[in-house]
Amino acid sequence: MFDFGRTIFPYMKVVVRVKLEPSPCQADALAATLRACNRAANHISRVAFEKKETRRNGLQPLVYRHVKDEYGLGAQAAVRSVKKVCDAYATLRANLRAGNLGPKGSKRRNKAESKPIGFRDDAAQPFDDRMLTWNTDMRTVSVWTTAGRLKGIGFRCSQDALKMLVDHRRGESDLVFRDGRWYLFATCDIPEPPVAEPVDWLGVDLGIVNIATTSDGVVMSGRRLERYRKRMRAVTAKLQAKKTKNAKRRLKAIRRREARFATDTNHRISKTLVTTAERTSRGIALEDLTGIRERVTAKHDQRYRLHSWAFAQLGAFVEYKAQRAGVPLVRVNPAHTSRQCSTCRHIDRRNRVDQATFACRSCGTTMHADINGSRNIRHRAADAWQRGAVNRPSSV
Repeated sequence: MFDFGRTIFPYMKVVVRVKLEPSPCQADALAATLRACNRAANHISRVAFEKKETRRNGLQPLVYRHVKDEYGLGAQAAVRSVKKVCDAYATLRANLRAGNLGPKGSKRRNKAESKPIGFRDDAAQPFDDRMLTWNTDMRTVSVWTTAGRLKGIGFRCSQDALKMLVDHRRGESDLVFRDGRWYLFATCDIPEPPVAEPVDWLGVDLGIVNIATTSDGVVMSGRRLERYRKRMRAVTAKLQAKKTKNAKRRLKAIRRREARFATDTNHRISKTLVTTAERTSRGIALEDLTGIRERVTAKHDQRYRLHSWAFAQLGAFVEYKAQRAGVPLVRVNPAHTSRQCSTCRHIDRRNRVDQATFACRSCGTTMHADINGSRNIRHRAADAWQRGAVNRPSSV
């Protein structure tokens, strides 16, 4: 919360990415620092696993002195490494509770629980304000490393990102090495705008063939993304078959291209949805698809499409954009949304004729199947909001 006088404003966290421009010597020092911190984190993780101690207050006295002496970490770096390990185990416990790693006794869950969490040598490392100092006027940072403090490392970002750093940066920043480039991911606390009472709801059905379909009848097709993925799979297979040095360099260059394309697509779609809801004074209703990959079985030739479906990312983008715009968002139970008639509410498996067609066996209503699903989602959100089954913001 921000307390300005007597008015208290809730806030949301937004991550700003800036690109660092270190010299070759500075880059070597940053790489050595990541290696030392992550090797220390692996040692801390082994101790946490063996002692079954993942609380920071309990784990830190067991490892603090050793990681400082053995890995050459400063006091704050040692503390941050302990916290990173504790956070990793907290995330693992949350995934186990949510069923994201399968049911008890499953091969995937047993594998995750049977060994300590591991960290790559170049995994991201959190830096607090004692280890990292920002000079936004000069666009430089000063960073603690195992080789001493590096001053005057330049960074690049947009004007909007720079303004957000100046006005709202709080807490830790993560040092990230990705595809030969160095980045800092800074956390900013931004005051939330007040959330208004919605006059109606914009139901959104998420899918693979159609990425998003709204209750207004707007269909955002996934054909373009699917064509791109198919082409990238063909290119990757061709380069892998060659096994030449040039082919391996090309594979490294395109390794994240498909993910970036999907992320850009999700950003565009989420912006369209939130803008539409804000303009019409409506809330947004989404399905709660947590654990859907474990619940749904797919044929062998469909598994790639199912596991490439970035529905969680799209939902997260819609959620934070709606939060920044003051648009209420509700997640509803997805059960039978594709089989229920949005007109008469009759549920029948035979109502879903095929992927694109819905025909109600009771009232005879016929429409696009995804549009019917999105209207069911809209009805469920309105009912949940009306009976108070969802948490309403205090500002409503």
